[in-house]
Amino acid sequence: MDEDALSRDDVIGKVSLTHSLLAEHPKGYCGWLNLTEIDPDEEVQGELHLRIEIVGSDAAKKLRCRVFDARDLARKDRNGASDPFVRVRYNGKTQETSVIKKSCYPRWNETFEFDLDESAPEKLCVVEVWDWDLVSRNDFLGKVVFNVQRLLAVQREEGWFLLQPDKSKPQQDEGNLGALHLQVRLRDEMVLPSSHYQPLAQLLCEEVKAAAQDRKVHLITLIDETTTAECRQEIAINLVKLFLGQGLAKELLDLLIKLELDKTDEPNTLFRGNSLASKSMESFLKVAGMQYLHAVLGPAVNRVFEEKRYIELDPSKVESKDVGCSSLHRTQSESDVIQQSVHLLRSYLTDLLAAVAKSVKFCPAVIRATFRQLFKRVGERFPEEKDQNVRFMAITSFLCLRFFSPAIMSPRLFYLREKHADARTSRALLLLAKTVQNVGNMDPGISCTKESWMAPLQPTIQQGIAQMKQFILQLIDIEEKEELDLQKALSQSQVVKEGPLFIHKAKTKGPLMSSSFKKLYFALTSEALSYAKTPNSKKSSFITLANIRAAEKVEEKSFGSSNVMQIIYADEDGQAATAYLQCKCVNELNQWLSALRKVCVNNTGMLCSYHPGIFRGEKWSCCLQKDKSGLGCDKTRHGVTLREWNDPLDPDLEAHLIFRHLLGVREAMKEKYLELLTQEKGENLPLNQSDDLENADGPTRLFRVLQDLEEVHNKELSRLRDLASQERNCLVELQT
Repeated sequence: MDEDALSRDDVIGKVSLTHSLLAEHPKGYCGWLNLTEIDPDEEVQGELHLRIEIVGSDAAKKLRCRVFDARDLARKDRNGASDPFVRVRYNGKTQETSVIKKSCYPRWNETFEFDLDESAPEKLCVVEVWDWDLVSRNDFLGKVVFNVQRLLAVQREEGWFLLQPDKSKPQQDEGNLGALHLQVRLRDEMVLPSSHYQPLAQLLCEEVKAAAQDRKVHLITLIDETTTAECRQEIAINLVKLFLGQGLAKELLDLLIKLELDKTDEPNTLFRGNSLASKSMESFLKVAGMQYLHAVLGPAVNRVFEEKRYIELDPSKVESKDVGCSSLHRTQSESDVIQQSVHLLRSYLTDLLAAVAKSVKFCPAVIRATFRQLFKRVGERFPEEKDQNVRFMAITSFLCLRFFSPAIMSPRLFYLREKHADARTSRALLLLAKTVQNVGNMDPGISCTKESWMAPLQPTIQQGIAQMKQFILQLIDIEEKEELDLQKALSQSQVVKEGPLFIHKAKTKGPLMSSSFKKLYFALTSEALSYAKTPNSKKSSFITLANIRAAEKVEEKSFGSSNVMQIIYADEDGQAATAYLQCKCVNELNQWLSALRKVCVNNTGMLCSYHPGIFRGEKWSCCLQKDKSGLGCDKTRHGVTLREWNDPLDPDLEAHLIFRHLLGVREAMKEKYLELLTQEKGENLPLNQSDDLENADGPTRLFRVLQDLEEVHNKELSRLRDLASQERNCLVELQT
């Protein structure tokens, strides 16, 4: 799209990815795709509710088509709606419904009849939807095609039918409109009921709990040594999420750290590679500590974005620039630029470290307890006096090098900012991230050796190292009881999403005016959606989550504003009520809808339909119906969500993804298992195939669990494929 500030945005071109293309690239498709022109006849959406049947006697059969209504039609007019009508064509004859003005959810309830001619060469009945225009030509909105021969066999078909595009025209401008570089991956996972994954989850948990036992062949060791670098990030995040849900994340990471320490002889290389332990700790911080990250880094990152100052320390990259007013300007020298940059970076780093020092109480207890174990394990492995810094570096290698610094360099990827930084701000963030990395390295001399132009910041970095050490000692000073109490308190006050929105509650009388939207600060937790005048003022309970019945979009024409959503809920008296909330952009709208739907996933009494418009002037603006309490004209979309960092844990999906990974490396695990057994016993040993699983070790039990789960999975997959095959055959018959 080409954005226009005053008029409508212009379409430059589009890229269409087919299901078959993505299916050919299971690990994801990445490449340049040519933009093609937009054909209005291909841009269709929505569904049409029809009943088509054969009626009458053998001597006088008729084809009867009943057009009920449509939903979610494309918006072709500037008022944000369409003026739809339906055209039914059969055997050279055409009939049309009335035109419904300004509606994408029209209702017709009109019936048409045609004389059935079984000998006619045309065997199709075409039902088209059009947008009526007074001056220009009508716009095509989609069509449904019925095979009359099939209809003779079944006598009647009724339901909601997806509108299909017209035949595509040959592309004239392909390759002349530019290209789009995309990376897309399609994943289609069949997750079984929880009971099927319990043996796998239980086995993994038992192995981690029994980590204190001195075993030569540990199940986690096999997973670690057979996971390739390509899959390590994915298995790490799924293991962390699964064990977080089981309350054993600290124990899992402690075991992985112990295994890593056993393989490390040189303290300077500890956790510097992308091992399973490193990836798991990195994933753990992102899952459990993202809100903490926002609280600590948010103000500092926002300051850099808002000030937009030119910062550069590298003399080879300094740009001369004019300062002062137009009549008295002077060129700022290289030394002036560097001196000013040093001053700014010192200020940024000082504020950031002060925020870190004050953040101990806000850090999740599970992170503090995990770092306590890490500090202890590293101290036991490298107890010499010369290695005293290694304990602190082990923590900063994750906290500073893998968490804080990447978030400062790429704040959008860590949800600290909505947009990427411009070139100037990006350079300032990079230099700030470098100073944080140098603090994390616990050796300011290293940075000066590699980049001598960082020398002016060495005193500040040295002071930052002392502050960071003091912070770490406070961070790990946590007892088990305090850990449990803090974790319980944090889980109760967990904020799923928060931010400013504009609110308007539906009125029972009078028009709804966009000017009546009021800006408030909203917070969504696992219990309620609340609001306040400012982020720091006292919040009032707004809607209890258990009372929410739907969270859906509102048509743009309803308020004359875009990005409005509605929350339908039951009030204190049990009566249906609706709150309208406006977001500042479409991305924020989808994020709020996704968050609301996820926290309400287990609600009872969720609606199946809703009105995407508002009730105004004694009728709904969407479908023009006058029954305020009747069924909605569009279907609700409770399952349409985004995948985000703050998603609730999904133990079934995580167990399934771990199962899929272990299935892929099963043979490699068996080979490694036999190799380790042989090393232990000093002779070649066969794999234990006995049914005595109660006394078997972890790997043997795992192989049996995988085998059983694979059989169940394959049976279910076969059943679904048979169903899909039957559906495809029906579609082929319809198309034929």
